[in-house]
Amino acid sequence: MGEMNQANELFPQDEIVRLETNLDDCTGECLGYAMECLLAAGARDVFYTPVFTKKNRPAYLLTVLCKEEDRQKLEEIIFMETTSIGIRRETLKRSILPREAITLDTIFGEIPAKKCRIRDEVRIYPEHEGIRALCREKDLPYQDVLLAAKAAIHDIMRKEYEGING
Repeated sequence: MGEMNQANELFPQDEIVRLETNLDDCTGECLGYAMECLLAAGARDVFYTPVFTKKNRPAYLLTVLCKEEDRQKLEEIIFMETTSIGIRRETLKRSILPREAITLDTIFGEIPAKKCRIRDEVRIYPEHEGIRALCREKDLPYQDVLLAAKAAIHDIMRKEYEGING
């Protein structure tokens, strides 16, 4: 997972690209659609930050985090789907926790999750999309499915710690 020299690093390292542009003349609908397109095309994260640009104009700073191999495709989407005429980009180093994809078995069905480790601690994060899909499939409230995911996480954590301490 880490692609860089990690000899002196406590956590695995990798690189991610940050794309940014200020948008002072896009509608909310345009911004929402652009976000959907960027995420569907492989962006790792997309978010907007309210800012004021020169001449005190209210605007949004569009930030896209992506892998280098997806950068050009995502830049094209930004140019096509927003009013941007320029995009700043920067390659960033980041520290990441080792992780593995797991499946949570709940009373409602399976939910994908990420299992991470920091020191001897285990952390498990259910995938929002998996919870959402199960809610729609079974016509269940989000909070009920989330609670079932947390119960499954609790069971896994208990077994992990019993294995360490038992």
